[in-house]
Amino acid sequence: MKQNKLLIATAFVVVILFVVVVIFQNRENTNNKITGESGVINNNSDKNVNEVNSSDYIVAHAQIANLPIETLSAEEKDGLLQMREEEKLAHDVYITLYEKWGVNAFGNIAKSELTHTESVRYLLERYNIEDPVKENIVGVFSNQTFSDLYNNLVAKGQESLVSALMVGATIEDLDIKDLNDLSKTVDNQDILEIYDNLNRGSRNHLRSFSKQLSKQGETYSAQYLSQAEIDNIVNSSQEKGR
Repeated sequence: MKQNKLLIATAFVVVILFVVVVIFQNRENTNNKITGESGVINNNSDKNVNEVNSSDYIVAHAQIANLPIETLSAEEKDGLLQMREEEKLAHDVYITLYEKWGVNAFGNIAKSELTHTESVRYLLERYNIEDPVKENIVGVFSNQTFSDLYNNLVAKGQESLVSALMVGATIEDLDIKDLNDLSKTVDNQDILEIYDNLNRGSRNHLRSFSKQLSKQGETYSAQYLSQAEIDNIVNSSQEKGR
């Protein structure tokens, strides 16, 4: 009888130890990941861009769900295809530079950019346009222009932290310029609403990168917008969404 009790006690201890080991391993795995607004992005080898659930779009459903689906011009369609990958470009570069430098600005803004590109994807679905993002993987694009930009910007951003922050400001500079230009060709209310939200987000991101550069004793010089436009943005307050 005593022997049976000893065996039972031993088995019970083994089970407890096994459970403790499993819990510890799960916690370790969790600590090796970056938790985003809409999922988990692995900070090491997992290069997949997690999809955002349709209920998580920052602007799409709440602000355009009741707007009419209007006739889409060729310019509007081309603009949506461009912005889907241009916003993905920003996310992919930032998450890659976050892995290199560990600066929170890159990680936080990458999460925002993920919601931006997914908001454009929502518009593509709304207008039954084929998504150009075939493989939702960091650094992979349908448009060769964005593939080249990704490689060039990441290479530049690997040189130094200042170079990385300059890359961030450059991407937002380009994004604002393109959104400004594309908005002039759009009359569909839902697309304009999304572009307005993305533009506001990009202005805020530019302010953030400019602030980080100031801490490094550097300033950003305009490459796409005029210097006066850049100065006006970075010298104004962060904007809040409606």
